[in-house]
Amino acid sequence: MSLAAVLIVKNEAHHLHACLETLSWADEIVVLDSGSTDATCDIAGEFTDRVAVRSDWQGFGVQRQRAEAMVESDWILMVDADERVTPELRASIQAAVAAGEPAIHTLPRLSWCFGDFIRHSGWYPDRVARLYPRGKAGYDASLVHEKLQNPHGLPVRALQGDLLHYTYRDLRHYLEKSAHYAQAWAEQRAARGKQGSLLDGIVHGLGCFLRMYILKAGFLDGRQGLLLALLSAHSTFAKYADLWIRTRTSPPPDDAQGH
Repeated sequence: MSLAAVLIVKNEAHHLHACLETLSWADEIVVLDSGSTDATCDIAGEFTDRVAVRSDWQGFGVQRQRAEAMVESDWILMVDADERVTPELRASIQAAVAAGEPAIHTLPRLSWCFGDFIRHSGWYPDRVARLYPRGKAGYDASLVHEKLQNPHGLPVRALQGDLLHYTYRDLRHYLEKSAHYAQAWAEQRAARGKQGSLLDGIVHGLGCFLRMYILKAGFLDGRQGLLLALLSAHSTFAKYADLWIRTRTSPPPDDAQGH
C-alpha cells in the first residue's frame, strides 16, 4: 500500500522546507499552490515533481479536493505547511497503512503558540482526521473549516504520536488569519440566508472565553492560555459582527447622490 503526503499552500516559504523534511519518507508528495509570490513552489520542487498551481481560489474545501484528485497512491495524508510529523507519528501512520484496513485515522495535534506548546484550552489533543484511503473519503467544498467526509461509513481509528502545529508567528499573523476566517465564515453563512446580531457575537464570544479558560483549563497554560482565550473570544465576536454588517446594515449611499 502506498501513501501520498498532500499539501495545499500559499506563500509558505517560511514553513515548507521544515514540513517536507518530516514527510520525505512518503511514497508520493503532492503540493498544490494557490498563487504564491515567494519561494514556496521552488522549495516544494526540491522534494517532489508533483507540484501544481491553481490560483482561482474557491475556498479551502475545493482546493483540497483538487489536491486529492492529483494523488496516485492508495492512501492520503493531508498536512498543512505549518505542521510537522514527529517520528512517533510517522511510525503510527506507516503501521496503519501497512495494515491496509480501510479506515479514517485521526492524529493528535499539539500546537505551539506565543512561545509555548498549548496542552489545555481545548487545544490538545485536538484530534484531526487526516489519514484516509483515496477514493473512500474526501473533503467537502466549504469555503473555510472544511471537513473530511465519510460517505462509506469507514471506522475511525486514533493514531499515536503528535502532529506538531506551529500555528501563529506573532500577534499580527493571528489577527490577519482570524480576520480571513471571520470573513469566509460570514460569507458562507450569509449565502445560506443566515443573519447575525451583535448580541449573538457578545454571547458567543463570552461563552468562548469561559469555555476555553475555565471549562477547558486554559488557566493551566499560563499567560498564553489567558491571551488565547481573550483572542478567541474576540475572533468569535468578529464573525458575528461581520455577519451582522453583511445582513442587517444598509450599504453606503452612492457617491453620485452628493455624499
